Amino acid sequence: MPLDDRYDDLVASLAGFYRAWVIQLGIELGLFARLREAGSSGLTRADLARAATAAAEPVSAWCDAAYAADLIADDGSRVTVDADVASILLDKDRTAYLGGQFTYTVTASLDYDRMAEYLRTGEPVGSRSARYYRAIEALTRQDIAVFFEEALAALPDLVADLVRGIDVIDLHCGGGRWLAAIARRFPKARLVGVEPEADSVTRAIQLVQRAGLGSRIRIEAREVDEKLALGSFDLAYFQHALHEMPDPVVALQSAWRMLRPRGRLIVLGWCLPDGLEEYATLHGQLIAGVALDELFHGARLRTVAQHAELFRAAGLPEPEAIPLPSDATLLVVRRDA
Repeated sequence: MPLDDRYDDLVASLAGFYRAWVIQLGIELGLFARLREAGSSGLTRADLARAATAAAEPVSAWCDAAYAADLIADDGSRVTVDADVASILLDKDRTAYLGGQFTYTVTASLDYDRMAEYLRTGEPVGSRSARYYRAIEALTRQDIAVFFEEALAALPDLVADLVRGIDVIDLHCGGGRWLAAIARRFPKARLVGVEPEADSVTRAIQLVQRAGLGSRIRIEAREVDEKLALGSFDLAYFQHALHEMPDPVVALQSAWRMLRPRGRLIVLGWCLPDGLEEYATLHGQLIAGVALDELFHGARLRTVAQHAELFRAAGLPEPEAIPLPSDATLLVVRRDA
């Protein structure tokens, strides 16, 4: 790449940093939501600030930044947001939802003052704040949509089982949103969530109670280990979670022991590319950044082949790896009858 082109490419990276923060602020303060509600007529900058219960001058500066980043339109008197931009950033139940990605990325970066020390020592951050786990929950809203729209399409017999009514355990269930979504879609399913992080457990219990699902969803505050119930479930599910387990081999063994005959163990996650050439793509850039962040926090993303090694080390059958349109991967094993 010529020097001038490389310079422009690196400047674009700086612009991308500011753009990510502009997006997150627009989500957190409800600026995109207020503009979408206003429709094609839009709002003046002062009206937008009032609608968001925010200060006029910084909101006007945000509008400048959002316009410069091609996130909003401005005719000189009123600002509007494109319907597609609003949908991608705000619609949490779509596979194309990216709002949670920005929330997670910006939130995670607040701890990056310690990243250089991690690279020097190899010692990851010892603990994560509650804000980090809440950001993870925002991130995995996209994963829930991927499960319903893509994973279930790839596993039609699982849909039939869920309709019939089976026992399901969500391992590292976070704030419980996947469990609540399953309970609403499949009223006969019986559900348990296991989560060790205290703030996430509290939010999961509150979500279950608010949704009136306490008779069908039980939340257990504990780690995934050998003490979990044996032979009690038809589906053991890890959603963007296996890579965060202190010992993923033990977690897989524990999940396998929970299953009844013909029960399934399913891992939904985002795998690393198999070769360097795959990193030279937009998806490769994103997943490489996420992988560094995960290592910084003591977790580890893996390739499909490395996941298969974990299953072998746990004494499980070779998983079926199903690539999904969103670039996520399903890893599926099933107990014999």
